[in-house]
Amino acid sequence: RWNKGYPMQLTINGKSKIFPQQLTVEQLLAQLQLSPTQVVIELNHDIVFTADHSQTELKTGDQVEIVHFVGGG
Repeated sequence: RWNKGYPMQLTINGKSKIFPQQLTVEQLLAQLQLSPTQVVIELNHDIVFTADHSQTELKTGDQVEIVHFVGGG
């Protein structure tokens, strides 16, 4: 089980990343400098709705997929 005194490991879009503390989805997006209105987050194969970003805590070992919206026409 994850301990707040140790780093947290996440797999983001297939790449392992280490963070010094536990994060919510909202905090993760802020650290990655991504706008929550321009991405879709999938956490362990489930979509996390934008309204739930601030309450959804990530845990070490979680798999996060971040899909960016691309404008065009």
